[in-house]
Amino acid sequence: MARPIKETPELFGKDAERFEKLISQPLPVPESDRDRARKAYEIMKSISNFQW
Repeated sequence: MARPIKETPELFGKDAERFEKLISQPLPVPESDRDRARKAYEIMKSISNFQW
């Protein structure tokens, strides 16, 4: 049986400011990574046969 998930701690002060700055300015993703992800998506889409 799995253990319960602990509550996420709240951030205050400088830690909160640093976290907000990091998530508001994400690092750019290289074009090669985007192409690789797009190709993987297309492959998965082509082999799946979900009925929507």
